[in-house]
Amino acid sequence: MRVVIAPDSFKGTASAADIAAAVAEGWRTERPDDELVVLPMADGGEGTLDAFAAAVPGSERVPVRVTGPDGRLVDAAWLQLPDGRAVVELAATSGVGLLDEPEPDSAHTTGFGQAVGAALDAGATGLLLGIGGSASTDGGVGALRALGLGIALDDSADADASSTTGGTLLDHVTAVDRTSLRPLPPLGVTVLSDVTSPLLGPAGAAAVFGPQKGVTPDRVAVHETRLARWAAHFPDVDPATPGAGAAGGTGFGLLAWGAHLGSGAEAVAEALGLADAVAASDLVVTGEGRFDGQTAAGKTPTVVTAIAAAAGTPVALVAGDVAARLDGFSIAASLTVIATQTTGEPDDALRDPLRFARIAGERMARAQG
Repeated sequence: MRVVIAPDSFKGTASAADIAAAVAEGWRTERPDDELVVLPMADGGEGTLDAFAAAVPGSERVPVRVTGPDGRLVDAAWLQLPDGRAVVELAATSGVGLLDEPEPDSAHTTGFGQAVGAALDAGATGLLLGIGGSASTDGGVGALRALGLGIALDDSADADASSTTGGTLLDHVTAVDRTSLRPLPPLGVTVLSDVTSPLLGPAGAAAVFGPQKGVTPDRVAVHETRLARWAAHFPDVDPATPGAGAAGGTGFGLLAWGAHLGSGAEAVAEALGLADAVAASDLVVTGEGRFDGQTAAGKTPTVVTAIAAAAGTPVALVAGDVAARLDGFSIAASLTVIATQTTGEPDDALRDPLRFARIAGERMARAQG
């Protein structure tokens, strides 16, 4: 058999490359003669930079030090592509994984904007911006200010707003000035996102993603009001645009800059040549840490499955937790099921994901007969 192994990361526990390698290791213990094509995926969040670096020969990481989501300095990198474009990953500069604990009101995207600015300073001719995995619900104000956006504040804000950041800053913005924003690069800015949520409403940034960033139920309305007030400063940008709610509203902020939104997983798949690899394979293995209702909004398993369906190639799923219907997937590959069958403790899939990824690989291979 020829098998393509193309999972996303198990966010917060294991990288896509490590999960893919573990599945391959387990598979080889049962079917050592099969041809395995290991193509770790990403969808705009954690691992996007790594996926492009692996897929594009001649790409180069450029180190950058930025202000992290809680104000501490963060050492990160952006990726210079051979065609002159740059890839910048929000998760590496302003991501939730950089926090010791959630900071729902003060976490911000300043560092992401600083990294984007560094790429522009280096002469990037175009930008691919992965915005998954954010720590904040600041509507992208931190990133835009780092890129030159002027804002006016009410009298209740600090004189320089140095101690007012994140969503809290939105409480004090009275006007914005886009004339000082840095111009877009010649090839434009494409935002790579794994969600299609609008900025506002029951499917928006505050309601759906705020709780993941520490927003308690009684505070969702506060963040919703902040984002609505922020959106009113940009009457030419539709907050209902699919993806505007991504990354705590950073998608909306980047639309205000002039960027356009795209599918992170589709962009990575194209860079990897995934469609050709899948068309020439007998089985595709994909997955992510949690397979749930948000998966269908453009996350890696959905995109990989669509590519496989077009080629008529079967798909199996590896996931740390399965909380949605598995139409089109093989539940036999679910780490939740494996963990239950081997130890009786599904949480073990989170504590030791690589062990269970190896077990998943073994069982999927054994099922081939």
